[in-house]
Amino acid sequence: MDTTLRDGEQTQGVSFAPDEKVNIAKALLKSLRVDRIEVASARVSEGEKQAVTNINDWAKQEGFAGQVEVLGFVDHTRSVDWIVETGGNVINLLTKGSKKHCREQLNKSLAEHLDDIKKTVHYAHQKGLTVNVYLEDWSNGYHNSREYVFSLMDSMKKLGISHFMLPDTLGVMSPDEVFTSLSDMCNRYPEVIFDFHPHNDYGLATANVMAAVRSGISDIHCTINCLGERAGNASLAQVAVVLADKMHMQLGIDETHIVRISKMVENFSGKWIAANTPIIGADVFTQTAGIHADGDQKGGLYESKLKPERFSRRRKYALGKMSGKASLKKNLEQLGMNLSEENQKKVLARIVNLGDSKQVITAEDLPFIIADVLETEDYQHIKLLNCSITSGLELESTVSIKVKISGDTRLASGCGNGGFDAFIDAINKILPDYHYSLPPLADYEVRIPKGGHTSALTECVITWNCGDKMRKTRGVHSNQVFASVAAALKMINIQLHELKQNCSLGNQNEIH
Repeated sequence: MDTTLRDGEQTQGVSFAPDEKVNIAKALLKSLRVDRIEVASARVSEGEKQAVTNINDWAKQEGFAGQVEVLGFVDHTRSVDWIVETGGNVINLLTKGSKKHCREQLNKSLAEHLDDIKKTVHYAHQKGLTVNVYLEDWSNGYHNSREYVFSLMDSMKKLGISHFMLPDTLGVMSPDEVFTSLSDMCNRYPEVIFDFHPHNDYGLATANVMAAVRSGISDIHCTINCLGERAGNASLAQVAVVLADKMHMQLGIDETHIVRISKMVENFSGKWIAANTPIIGADVFTQTAGIHADGDQKGGLYESKLKPERFSRRRKYALGKMSGKASLKKNLEQLGMNLSEENQKKVLARIVNLGDSKQVITAEDLPFIIADVLETEDYQHIKLLNCSITSGLELESTVSIKVKISGDTRLASGCGNGGFDAFIDAINKILPDYHYSLPPLADYEVRIPKGGHTSALTECVITWNCGDKMRKTRGVHSNQVFASVAAALKMINIQLHELKQNCSLGNQNEIH
């Protein structure tokens, strides 16, 4: 069960808009093929109610109605009515799974809490809802007040509950504790279905899932990108892959959509994952050491079951001071380029030199490094000869440019909301004459070195949406605007070169 839209939204600073919730829900059920999703807490807001209603309407049309769940509270009719009004079918009732929570938060005895639970469950069943039950703070309850947990279970197991959901609410358990406690629960109550809901406070969520499955648990709660309160919940990507590869479990998850949906949630949540995050991080299928590239070249010696193709990704070979001939050769293959042994040595020496100066080198930079090293004009289809940019407070920025493109010298001017926008306006007045237009921007990043001075270089990385794939170019300059201009010129040069190659093969199609 994925609970990104409910428990994941308890991440600090995360609040999904109704349309975002609907799109994530559709992707989880229809593309990723999770078995169940928990989409909200009842009675939160009118916007939340509309989002849940829209999700339920779609789910009924697509045959997923019984797979959409909402957290509800022990409040007799209020949560149940809210869920029914949204067209929902399942309530996940939040009960107190520890004596301390029951006594100190509710200020009630177990008997009083059970009486309230029974009333709410009975009313939910009357309204046609399937009822699951969370035993909130169960991990501490099992450790500190086991007799309370067993009494609660003994009274609830006859109420027609579909799933009893056991959360490690504060993420305090170790794998051994998970295995021991869940084995005990499964043995004591073999007739009920238990879910395990882990948190990642000690970084043990995935390991705890493995222990839970070994104990007999068949239902696991996860979130996309490990979203959740504090250190987050178990990562769906990691759990799915570990269960498949390490425990040989059969899952319905479509792994090819894991990264795409991770990016969707990343964009909607505003919470960016680390580049080395397992499975979904930007760098996890990048080989940096030249010896690794050499081993892969000679027989996939540094590959494992975690092949990037499983996740609709591609292995990359980083270029930098640790690069070797194999790293360069792999990148040249992906670019469809060939170099003599002598020229490869020259290019590799330049790459290592740039790496020593801590510059980031991308595959998109390689043609320019090659052109510079070999003193060729292959990737100099456009060159900026002069550029003047004027910006003012509460005034449009203006730009005048002089470029040399395909042997022609051209002048143009433009205006826009900032210097880079004005440059794009100007360059776009020239490019159509050469059967080319810049692709739209997908992302725009500006960085300076940590602890840098006011004179520090600025690095601008632009991601371009080139239709079938995303491409990145980088520009470096002490002026932020000119760094972005350099990145744009790199993209133009790359694609003009591709256009020239296509034309030489008789393909007159324009590149957009």
